[in-house]
Amino acid sequence: MRPSGAALPRTSRASTQGLNLSAMATDFTEETAADAVVDSFAKAPDPRLRELLSSLVRHLHAFVRETEPTIAEWERAIGFLTATGQKCDDERQEFILLSDVLGISMLVETINNRKSGGATESTVLGPFHMIESPRRALGESIDFIGTGTPCVVTGRVLSAGGSPLPGAELDVWQANDKGFYDVQQPGVQPRTNGRGLFTADADGAFWFRTIVPSHYPIPTDGPVGTLLNATERHPFRPAHIHFIVTAPGHRALTTHIFVAGSPYIESDAVFAVKKSLIKEFTQVDDPEQAARYGLDGPFCLANFDIILLPESSAPE
Repeated sequence: MRPSGAALPRTSRASTQGLNLSAMATDFTEETAADAVVDSFAKAPDPRLRELLSSLVRHLHAFVRETEPTIAEWERAIGFLTATGQKCDDERQEFILLSDVLGISMLVETINNRKSGGATESTVLGPFHMIESPRRALGESIDFIGTGTPCVVTGRVLSAGGSPLPGAELDVWQANDKGFYDVQQPGVQPRTNGRGLFTADADGAFWFRTIVPSHYPIPTDGPVGTLLNATERHPFRPAHIHFIVTAPGHRALTTHIFVAGSPYIESDAVFAVKKSLIKEFTQVDDPEQAARYGLDGPFCLANFDIILLPESSAPE
């Protein structure tokens, strides 16, 4: 590394054009490094892969030249990434969690959903989605513990033009009233507690029973938790319910509804809150209305109409 404060010579791409790949690779300098690696991808048959790798290399090399990490810092970074991979399994995705807390997940979602066209806004997938939630009938409960405040979630799935989307599928999952997902508490929560796959009716309508979810901390027992502690960031997410909604001819939507008034609604650890997704969970004390939903006492009611874009509405 150069002495602190020493200026780098300004070397343009044009000044290295006379060097072929082998020359730059065998005369690897701060000035030629990025070009040497980018040129090594020149024969990549997939142009998009070539574009992505080239841009990644240039940004990473620029970061290294700017920050000048020591060998010890570089080794520590490699160790962090190694530990992140080692923390991943079939039920925990630490790399998604890392992407979430760095704001990358939300940035990718935002870029890929620029053309909202009045559609429901998207947000992050999160690290605890399962490939297949259990299929459940409309009105069925996804809660098998019964310790939280009973809740009914209703809504319709519509096209951007307002037409109902019969047969739309809704993959739903949430934490319990203590802030834990089923996979975090084997032996405490029944497997697939808080999860369900529902099919909207002929009018695009859906409803299911559950409990009001709690705010909760994202897992801090891995490398991401170490990062948050080192930067004195809190790990909490406001209370929410996850949705993935699909319908033929329409773009799939990954989103949440957030419980209005939940703690941390203004400081979500993964930057996923959008105002349009904050919903009132209204207290209902009417016994007749409770009976219609198969309940025998007070409950909360939340309504969430979901608008999907046609597949032709690709991100700009």
